Amino acid sequence: LSLYSSPARETKYVEDPQTQLEEGVSHLRHVMEPYTAWCQHVLMILITKTLSHYIKALCSDFFSEGCEFLQNPPAGFYPRLGVIGFAGIVGLFLARGSKIKKLVYPAGLMGIGASMYYPQQAVAVAKVAGTQVYDWSLQGYIAVESLWKDN
Repeated sequence: LSLYSSPARETKYVEDPQTQLEEGVSHLRHVMEPYTAWCQHVLMILITKTLSHYIKALCSDFFSEGCEFLQNPPAGFYPRLGVIGFAGIVGLFLARGSKIKKLVYPAGLMGIGASMYYPQQAVAVAKVAGTQVYDWSLQGYIAVESLWKDN
């Protein structure tokens, strides 16, 4: 067998003739095509206008503080944000292979970067996280102990 040429095929495709029902459906689709296109156009206009109103309402209500903060940030905010984001990208670069690494490394490096710039908030988050981990481990211990005593 040659690696560079393929053998000639001698098969032919033969299309089945259309039935009367298929021809009728095809004709109906061709006749109705301009009307369905018009309906789709009108629907897209209505959806676009409605969504734009909802998006404007959401942005004005929920995100106004965030937009205002980003327009007038405190001094040094964008360099800090850049360092934290770069730490996440480095974490993605270092996390080759495992999917768990791809979750842990970027989050960990971004957390370390954020804790360098915001130490008080990092301590508060660590206290809450420590309490949560302690509660979860206690619940697990109680569940295992109840299973052990039942048997």
